[in-house]
Amino acid sequence: MTETAPGAQRFIPPQADTLDDLRAAATGCQGCELYRAASQTVFGRGDATARVVFVGEQPGDMEDQKGLPFVGPAGRLLRKAVDDAGLDPGHIYLTNAVKHFRFELRGKRRIHQTPDRVHITACRPWLVAEFAQLHPEVVVVLGATAAKALLGPAFRVTRQRGELLPWPAAAQHPEDFQRVPVDSTGRTADAPPAQLLATIHPSAVLRADNQDIAYDGLVADLTIVARALSR
Repeated sequence: MTETAPGAQRFIPPQADTLDDLRAAATGCQGCELYRAASQTVFGRGDATARVVFVGEQPGDMEDQKGLPFVGPAGRLLRKAVDDAGLDPGHIYLTNAVKHFRFELRGKRRIHQTPDRVHITACRPWLVAEFAQLHPEVVVVLGATAAKALLGPAFRVTRQRGELLPWPAAAQHPEDFQRVPVDSTGRTADAPPAQLLATIHPSAVLRADNQDIAYDGLVADLTIVARALSR
């Protein structure tokens, strides 16, 4: 395990001004050592006009194989929770704090490993670049890794889950998210005010002793998001 990593910034082309540009560039990212074992980079998916941006931890085994975020068991559960909360899935952008699958081999099985701080830090420039192309009304942080990436290591999802916070003011480095491109000439403007809500990752529901209670809590949090969008 390396203690440092070069980071993703060098792999983000300065002329990239769409999510498709970023997605194409991300395929060659070697910002940390995770690219060596993973099958591919798993970038975000969804429309640039999405009203809600979900940020999770990292791709899992199925996501790594298919190259898309949230297509495994946790993704299916999230889609159900989105529907039960009354959110429109067509207005959602899905991404992860870390874009490569971190795992350890046990026989033929690839077992998920939580990303370390070095991976979160190395991959954060991709998140910043994604948000520069997005204008969400609500950002939903799913779990501790995403919270560390956006809100800093002191933030605790268990303490503030379900609470609407100002975005980007709540970010650890709000200046990274305060300016967004206006056009391809390099002009920028202040990002429109938005809100952020932290909740558990859907994989935590799957691991819970009482999955029904955990699922109901996730839906309750996402219902707060749906109400915020209807105001």
